[in-house]
Amino acid sequence: MKQSQVCIVGAGCIGLTLALGLVKQGISVVVIDGAPRLSAPNSKAAEFSLRVSALSLASQALFMQLGVWQAMVDLRAQPYTTMDVRDKDSFGKIEFVAQEQDLTHLGHIVENDVIRHALLAALDEQPLATVLFDSPYQQIHQSDSDVFLTLKDGTPIIAKLLVACDGANSAIRQQYKMPITFWDYDHHAIVATIKTQLPHHNVARQVFLPDGPLAFLPLPEANTHSIVWSTSPMRAQALLAMDDSEFNKALMAEFDGQCGLCEVVSARQSFPLKMRYARKWLDNRVILMGDAAHTIHPLAGLGMNLGLKDAAYLLELLASASTSSAQGEFAPHKLLRQYERGRKADAQTHIAMMQGLKELFEGQHPLKKLIRGIGLNLVDNLSPLKQLFADKALGQ
Repeated sequence: MKQSQVCIVGAGCIGLTLALGLVKQGISVVVIDGAPRLSAPNSKAAEFSLRVSALSLASQALFMQLGVWQAMVDLRAQPYTTMDVRDKDSFGKIEFVAQEQDLTHLGHIVENDVIRHALLAALDEQPLATVLFDSPYQQIHQSDSDVFLTLKDGTPIIAKLLVACDGANSAIRQQYKMPITFWDYDHHAIVATIKTQLPHHNVARQVFLPDGPLAFLPLPEANTHSIVWSTSPMRAQALLAMDDSEFNKALMAEFDGQCGLCEVVSARQSFPLKMRYARKWLDNRVILMGDAAHTIHPLAGLGMNLGLKDAAYLLELLASASTSSAQGEFAPHKLLRQYERGRKADAQTHIAMMQGLKELFEGQHPLKKLIRGIGLNLVDNLSPLKQLFADKALGQ
């Protein structure tokens, strides 16, 4: 039998971040995951992971607080100092420059595998943390004060709180019949690693095309980018079917040759994009977090940061509760309700913002194109409005 104050299902970036934050507060944690343990990334390897995240300054601050940021930088993390956003079918363009914000950078592009590896290495040093891979659960039951899990190998786990970080198709969310609102963005995202003729100069670029946005995200090599190309399912299928030469030409044409000739140097992967929003995040001693609670369009790169804000907020609430009362129930229902209310409101705001941007930049209607062009240039030239957009991008 394993006993802890918190059990986290899902050893992804969000679950591991929460686990490390909890043990740093003296709270015992068991993390379980049905998949094998991630192999250590090689900082000198030629290939980059296909899944990357644009970490905001707020996310960087969280990782610094947890003592793992330097480990990520030592493995592989690429700062970006400028964000260049433009609409291909209009004259609209907006640019955010770190120097204008009195900052050295706006964020970092980091491979998800690098984030997970740094967190796992730190958790390995924590006696209050147990991380179990190849350990799917078989059953979950709860009482008023405890949650009981049984792993498929028969091992029982008892915890005071269960956190579901088990992804967009969360089995725990389904088991507890937590209702969700969802819709299909009618987009598939293609991810790949690209080498370009011209260096990226630490610029994160995004161009809005009629059928979806295309992002070029800088990687640690000067001429290497990670791309996220969101497009219609039919177009995505056609792009995946192209040989490398055809794909390179299509990519350069859609990006208006901003970085010169393009060469895909990795496999291409595609996945469907759906909005999911859990209308209920709490069932007695079970809570949802990260993709189990919400998924949004990647056009602004906010998905990972939104999940990390979930973890940071719960950690903040637990720390505040522990300092205000030395005794009493661990994670009382009032605190969990506060977590649910606070994070649901923020998720709703981001979901609405992403849907609005997607609809505005989709299609070739002349009026839409005019509004897009005027709007982007207006924001770019009005300091207070531009600052508001910059604050959102920085995670503030």
